[in-house]
Amino acid sequence: MPTQRWQLALIGLFGLFASGVVLLTLIALILTPTLPSLDDLSGAQLKVPMRVYTADGELIAEFGEEKRIPVKIEEVPDMLIKSVLAAEDRSFFYHHGVDFVGILRAAWHNFRTQSTGQGASTITMQVARNFFLSPEKTYTRKIKEVLLAFKIERELSKQQILELYFNKIFLGHRSYGFAAAAQIYYGKNLQQLTLPEMAMLAGLPKAPSRDNPLTNPENALERRNAILKQMLNLDFIDETAFTAAIDSPLAAAKHSLQSDTAAPYVAELVRQYMIQTYDEKTYAGGFHVYTTLNAKHQQAAVKALRTGLLDYERRHGYRGPAGHVTIREKPEAEYLDDALKDFRIVGGLLPGVVFKVEEKNAQVYTQDGATVELGWEGLSWARRYIDENSLSNAPKNAADVVKPGDIIYLEAVEDPQQMQETGSWRLAQIPKVAGALVALRPSDGAVLALTGGFDFQQSSFNRVTQAERQPGSSIKPFIFSAALDKGFTAATTVSGAPIVMDGGDSPEEEWRPEDYSKKFFGPTRLRKALTLSLNLVAVRLLRAIGVSYTVEYMERFGFDPAKIPRNLSLALGSASATPMQMVSAFAVFANGGYRITPYFIARVEDANHTILEQARPAVICRECKTPALDMPLNSGQAAPNPATAPAAGPGKDQNKPVYAPSALSPETSFLMASMMQDVIRAGTGRAALVLGRKDLSGKTGTTNDYRDAWFSGFNSEVVTTAWIGFDQPVSLGRAETGGRTALPVWIDFMRTALEGVPEKPLIPPETMVRITIDSETGKPTSPDNPLAIEEYFVQGTETPQTLPGLEGETSPETVPEKVPENVREKLF
Repeated sequence: MPTQRWQLALIGLFGLFASGVVLLTLIALILTPTLPSLDDLSGAQLKVPMRVYTADGELIAEFGEEKRIPVKIEEVPDMLIKSVLAAEDRSFFYHHGVDFVGILRAAWHNFRTQSTGQGASTITMQVARNFFLSPEKTYTRKIKEVLLAFKIERELSKQQILELYFNKIFLGHRSYGFAAAAQIYYGKNLQQLTLPEMAMLAGLPKAPSRDNPLTNPENALERRNAILKQMLNLDFIDETAFTAAIDSPLAAAKHSLQSDTAAPYVAELVRQYMIQTYDEKTYAGGFHVYTTLNAKHQQAAVKALRTGLLDYERRHGYRGPAGHVTIREKPEAEYLDDALKDFRIVGGLLPGVVFKVEEKNAQVYTQDGATVELGWEGLSWARRYIDENSLSNAPKNAADVVKPGDIIYLEAVEDPQQMQETGSWRLAQIPKVAGALVALRPSDGAVLALTGGFDFQQSSFNRVTQAERQPGSSIKPFIFSAALDKGFTAATTVSGAPIVMDGGDSPEEEWRPEDYSKKFFGPTRLRKALTLSLNLVAVRLLRAIGVSYTVEYMERFGFDPAKIPRNLSLALGSASATPMQMVSAFAVFANGGYRITPYFIARVEDANHTILEQARPAVICRECKTPALDMPLNSGQAAPNPATAPAAGPGKDQNKPVYAPSALSPETSFLMASMMQDVIRAGTGRAALVLGRKDLSGKTGTTNDYRDAWFSGFNSEVVTTAWIGFDQPVSLGRAETGGRTALPVWIDFMRTALEGVPEKPLIPPETMVRITIDSETGKPTSPDNPLAIEEYFVQGTETPQTLPGLEGETSPETVPEKVPENVREKLF
């Protein structure tokens, strides 16, 4: 029986130890059944943001609270793994979840230094904590963490544990996982990281805020260097690599998603659709959404619209600086940076502060820290804006335009010829005018490009889908098409003489429609009238075929009858339509007469790239007997919202094709496309001849008082609509017609969109005949007539007949709407 004190003490210690073991065993037995299962531990549990791509796989947007890019452990550089092991768990490959030696080492260090500077959590324990446990700091949670670490080590390999860690750990600035952090802090993927960058990232898990290189660069540098020293001590790197890494600057900066393809308006349409369809899973489910956008087309669309809006701004003068600060003789860069901190790049325009003005140039400090010279060629355009029709006198020197302290915007000049004239930079201003451009594939309605404004951050209002504007003369092709289907021909002559509609007791309310040229025309062939966009001919034509008939007819193109006026002002485009409705309507002419529905999502995939939804657009089948749209589409309802029609859900018949309904006969479609080719060859759209193609058709549109400028044009491969106007409708200014304002945007876009696309001439249907007519009367004539031209007719309509009710006009027999009593006519 022990009698000595040391023996009693030893027995006591043994008893305490045994009691502790029993207690811990009991606790383990109690808590182990409450531990979560590891069965669902996989990448699918990670909160991965939704990513949106072009059709050719280029990333254009991501949505999610947590920035995460899942990677396989095989994709992680070995040196990054060593950096993390040196920082967090040097014994990772030797312990079984809990590093007891590390615990003792950390406890001794903290005891000696009277601090809590060293922790003892292993990588496995951090995985357990981050995946399964709440952040509360209790003894129960800590014991669960240890038990769960043992469980993870039993059921997963070391490589699997590392993979979970590298994808899950929070590293500051909403970045979860090292791949996302590499993008956030350095704009790189993991393979591109240097040794000092790897060490910096490895130092973040311990204190992602305190040691953050963006918010606390001094702490981050100290932490990085400590990890590099540890790597040297562990023989992970040699002295040479260590010295080079220590001498490297921190070099971290906030990087957002970088893409050559800006498509925020489409990305927002996708986000809205996904929220509607997948609800809260949208931001964390790791969805991959592939749009129908063509990256090259989208880039061209954004550039073309921005260029067109900036061109308009230069035509109408400089409104002055965006701000002003007091400038001393030699301003400090820090002072200038502070002056610019509340300004941002808008639509590619770079903010800067003018700090020196000479006779013909100005020195500008830009937001990216550079000093640039703004030459006279980049300043001389800036006559002062007075109103939409008036400018001040031309400036004579730089001081007439800018002054030291002015905060201005700069436009980078990329065109080599313009750069030679203006230098690399040109004075610019954020446009007040707005615009939109949308392009579809006519064969199925896929959106190839869409931009709803100058800059999405400046205005998220999507003018392609939300701006209901008057189409102006862009509506005429649909009225002329209705006339062709009621027996008129391209050679029918209709008077272009003045019309006055009485205002009853108010003479000032008389309606006197007129043509842009202010000229009056006699009997004019419909082809020529459309080419020259003659309003008076269009009014008489609409009156002849009937407003009610025309409104019903236009529904087959997707126009909302509730937005179409039921009077003769319709001939001048007083309806309301969005650019999306206009481009889908023109697609009917582009594809040979079939009604297609625009769509912008090609497919939706889950985080594992399993296809959840696949678009099944209605396609054109000329050999099939598709239903004709003799009656209004959708029983008079508006055209389907493209955001609700991109994909076919599970359970639908994926094998049965869906065919687009026929909206026009092949003959009418051909004639209209042919007539609109003349708009480009010799009419209001002739500026498009610069593209050097013969297969383009289109129509300009200008509304009353120049409030809207349109151009819609196409060939068989792409149909595009461009619109420019103010969000609150006011005049764009004199002469700002569709041909001057919107057509250049369309041309710039189509120049890129049609690169490498072979010309495809219009082929008339077999039922068409081509005969010689007199260009003045529209009647058949002999080839030796000096006024002879050739015209297409549907077989059986080439013999002219007198059109009842319209003197001097000829057409196959038709019954015009009764002439209103308040219309006075005089033929000139």
